[in-house]
Amino acid sequence: MHEVRIHGRGGQGAVLALKLLTKALVLEGKWAVGIPSFGFERRGAPVAAFLRFDDHEIRMMTNIYDPDYVLCIDPSVADVVDILAGVQEGGTLVQATKSRPESLELPERIATVGVCDAVGIALEVFGKSITNTVMLGAFARTTGLVSLESLEAGLQDPTMFRDAAVEQNIAAVRRGYAETTVQQRQGGVQQ
Repeated sequence: MHEVRIHGRGGQGAVLALKLLTKALVLEGKWAVGIPSFGFERRGAPVAAFLRFDDHEIRMMTNIYDPDYVLCIDPSVADVVDILAGVQEGGTLVQATKSRPESLELPERIATVGVCDAVGIALEVFGKSITNTVMLGAFARTTGLVSLESLEAGLQDPTMFRDAAVEQNIAAVRRGYAETTVQQRQGGVQQ
């Protein structure tokens, strides 16, 4: 079973990213359970969402404390939340940042890092820093767990988006995929 924890800020679309990724995985024939986290969050406050997926039925409906994958859609959330808490040995981080992977200070247990200037892309595509669909493309590129085609198919429901057309979100996913830099690390150093 694969476990993903998505970090962002209220109003950025972390829960929508969860729904879209879950939908894309189901389109690929996977069993997937998305667990949104709603509390007393306000716009701009750190939020998390959780996703489990596998080739078999999933019955666990709890938050994820020891993820295999962390998808962080906001470059500043790591300043206030330990987004890597509990990440498994050999884990993967997909981070919205302008930084290069080799410049990030990460624990040795992180084996794969994908970075994407999601804010820059979002500003060009949408005119605002809504990074969720950009980072779904980055997740697909970094992990290979979901195809770009399935993400695009999952985006075809126009009722999913308040602020942007489906075409803009498809462009964002494609750019996130194309403009993500992936680094495989071994023992905390780049390979």
